[in-house]
Amino acid sequence: MVIHMGIKGLDHISIAVHDIAEAAAFFEKSLGLKVAHTEDIPAQGVKVAFIALGGVSIELIQPLDESSNLTRYLAKRGAGLHHIAFKVDDIASCLAQMKTAGIRLIDETPRAGAHGKKIAFVYPDKSTGTLIELCEE
Repeated sequence: MVIHMGIKGLDHISIAVHDIAEAAAFFEKSLGLKVAHTEDIPAQGVKVAFIALGGVSIELIQPLDESSNLTRYLAKRGAGLHHIAFKVDDIASCLAQMKTAGIRLIDETPRAGAHGKKIAFVYPDKSTGTLIELCEE
């Protein structure tokens, strides 16, 4: 089944890190890329830093504390690619279409994300092993 869900493009690529300051320093010193925005998202237990690059961002994510799901993720898999986020027109409609198509959703309803966006995640087991995030402005 083909799903026409209004994907508009790539929003960001997320990298899980133990220390945002250390990771940001690498991107700045080695590649000349600077963090444009940082934000704590207590509901998700993470701190995020965004590096803007040609209309797509690189998101560095760090756990806020030991109780964060990201802490367990880092302990199991280590630092590196965490997820790919796509821009969508209507996240609620997209999620409904995905659910109807039998795609396993982590979030069946959108939640608040960075920059005030509505977000939702799709389990990686049926999506090429990559965690996918949907983002609506």
